[in-house]
Amino acid sequence: MKRSDLVYKRVVAKFGTSLLTGGSEHLDLQVMADLVKQLADLHSKGGELVVVTSGAVASGRDKLGLPKSMKGVPQKQVLSSIGQSHLMYSYENLFNQYNITIAQALLTRAVLCDRIGYLNARNTLLALLDLNVISIINENDVVAIDEIEGARFGDNDNLSAMVANLIDADLLLILSDVSGLHSADPGLHPDAALIPEVKRIDENIYKLAGGSHSGLGLGGMFTKIQAASMATACGITVVIAKGDEPDVILRLASGESIGTRFLPSANKKESRERWMLAGLSVKGKLVVDEGASQALRAKNSSLLGAGIIEVEDNFLRGDLVNVYDAGGNRLGSGITNYGAEDINKIKGVHSRKIGQILGYDYGAEIIHRNNLVIL
Repeated sequence: MKRSDLVYKRVVAKFGTSLLTGGSEHLDLQVMADLVKQLADLHSKGGELVVVTSGAVASGRDKLGLPKSMKGVPQKQVLSSIGQSHLMYSYENLFNQYNITIAQALLTRAVLCDRIGYLNARNTLLALLDLNVISIINENDVVAIDEIEGARFGDNDNLSAMVANLIDADLLLILSDVSGLHSADPGLHPDAALIPEVKRIDENIYKLAGGSHSGLGLGGMFTKIQAASMATACGITVVIAKGDEPDVILRLASGESIGTRFLPSANKKESRERWMLAGLSVKGKLVVDEGASQALRAKNSSLLGAGIIEVEDNFLRGDLVNVYDAGGNRLGSGITNYGAEDINKIKGVHSRKIGQILGYDYGAEIIHRNNLVIL
């Protein structure tokens, strides 16, 4: 493959535990060597690469010779802290064969929730790319218990989407032991058909992903779809594919159709918009009626109280909230001018009545269009 053959230059590759262990109880160095060789080849062609890797817990368990039955958050944090160094040592040795420098970055949700932390992480990763360094990223399991407990962001599928968002990636590859999204769970229905392309992620796509869970990994297909939704909303192409497919990274970077490709649902967005869409700091939810939904989508309008029909959670003024239509489809995210308690009082009423109802007025808009990003 020549440099000119690259369809996607800036690539984030996420490797799942099941892929890196080859289905065993320990890291499969042959599998890792093949993946690193592909990354090195892509790097030599001008590709800019970041790796989001799982495998630290499995590595720590293997190093201590402990059974898989060992459970509990503190125990897994111990395994992760032991296995992380072994995991990085393995990557270091493999990349050294190609004279490629790597860097380790351990991220937490708390860091990325904070706007300054988000920008600092972004600047560091972009600076490493400028130096032709490949960053190896994982969640800091020792302090980020959400990841080990399987909370909604805390998995490396969604982390990889956040990283792709951070660095303005062209392509996110989510590689594991599954070949893509199917018309049914292939573990239960052997005749299930692979879906080669998804133009828009909606409730039907989530339903297809609902029953597929991997034994060794924390993710499963559902979290992969969540990650794809986040990344495509920021203008990034996503592919879910089987990681042991021959030269899968090189072929996907050149545009070949393997696995399931999720097309971007928007153009590349500004950094502030991507941060809001990532949803890391979301404190609540607003549901709007059909009229407001159409105005937000078609006219780039502000969100007014008259169009709000439901308020969820106890968020405050200045918090980030998600906006949904009445059918349960996420429209976007925005920073609200009013807290949940106030919005419950003024939802469904005309803006001119806000001061009369509340006794004060922070403006006609619940979310101003300058603080609102629509998918």
